[in-house]
Amino acid sequence: MRAVQYDAYGQLPRLVDVPEPVCPPAGVVVAVGATGVCRSDWHAWQGHDPVTLPHVPGHELAGTVVEVGPEVRGWAVGARVTTPFVGGCGECETCREGDQQVCPQQTQPGFTYAGSFAERVVVHAADVNLVALPDEVGFVAAASLGCRFATAYRAVTGHGRLAAGQWLAVHGCGGVGLSAVMVGVALGARVVALDPSPASRRLAAELGAEVVLDTDGDVAGAVREVTGGGAHVSLDAVGSASTAVASVAGLRRRGRHVQVGLLFGADTMPPLPMDRVVAYELEIYGSHGMAAHDYPALLDLVRSGRVDPQRLVGRVVGLDQAGDALAGLGQPGAPPGLTVVDVAG
Repeated sequence: MRAVQYDAYGQLPRLVDVPEPVCPPAGVVVAVGATGVCRSDWHAWQGHDPVTLPHVPGHELAGTVVEVGPEVRGWAVGARVTTPFVGGCGECETCREGDQQVCPQQTQPGFTYAGSFAERVVVHAADVNLVALPDEVGFVAAASLGCRFATAYRAVTGHGRLAAGQWLAVHGCGGVGLSAVMVGVALGARVVALDPSPASRRLAAELGAEVVLDTDGDVAGAVREVTGGGAHVSLDAVGSASTAVASVAGLRRRGRHVQVGLLFGADTMPPLPMDRVVAYELEIYGSHGMAAHDYPALLDLVRSGRVDPQRLVGRVVGLDQAGDALAGLGQPGAPPGLTVVDVAG
C-alpha cells in the first residue's frame, strides 16, 4: 500500500510503498478516508517526541473497517468509523474505570506504531477504541475530531466545566485553540481568543470569539480587564511556559486552567504562580484527549450544526502532498485552519 514515511528526524517525508498492516486479534484494519495534519505529528517528525524509525505519521483519522480480528465483538467490515488518538488496552484498571485516554499500555497511531498517512491503518482493542460515524459526518470533517476537537471538547467540558455565560480564555488559535473557541461558543460561553497572528485572530472572531487579543504586553492583565476580573476557564493551547503562566494568571477566583498544548524542552517546568493558585483556589488540569465512549455528546453537537468542524479545514491535499504539509507546520506564517489529507480521493 501507499504511505508517507520518513527515515530520519527532520527528513522530508516521502510517499513510498510499504507492506499492508496485519490485523491484530482484538483490532481492525481501517481503509483511511481522510487524516488530519497535526502539530503533534510535526513534533514527532522533529524528534521532540521520539518514535521508531522509519516511521509513518498520522493519528487523526476516519475511514471504513475492511478487516476485523477474531476477538472483536462490536464491529463489522463496512462500518464508518473514527478513533481517538489515544487507544486504551481495554483490560487494565484505568480502562475499566473509563479513562482509556490515560491507559498505561496505550497505543497511538502515528506514534507507538505506523499511523494514518497511509491507505490502511490498524486500530487496536477495537471494541473500546472505535467510534461509529453518523452518515451526516464526512471523512474530512471527522478527521479533525480525533485529536484537536476531541481534546478541546473534553478540556472545556470535562475539566473546565464551562457553563453558558461564563468567560473562556483560549491562549493560541491553532487547530485545538480554534476548536475550543467553537465549542465554547456552542455552549453559550463568552470567549476571548489570544494569538500573535492577525489571520488567526480574524478566524477566531469569525468563529464567534467575542474578544480577540494580541499577545504583546501584559497578556494576563488584558484578559482580566476584558472579562471583568478574569476568565472562569482558561486553556493554554500553545504549550509554552509563557502561555501557561498567562493562562493561570488570567483566571478569576476559583477559575480553572487546562493545559492542552504540549510542553517540551525548557518549557516542561513552567513557573506557575502557585501563590495565586492557593489564594484564589484555582484548579489546574492536564488534558490528554478523550475516550471513545465520550464521543457521542461531541457528535451530537456536530450533527445539530452547533459545531461545524468543516469550518476549520483550511485546505485539503492528496496523500502525495502530505509530507510537504507536515513539514510546513514549522514554517513562519503558516495559514490558519487545519490541513486534511484526502487519502481516498
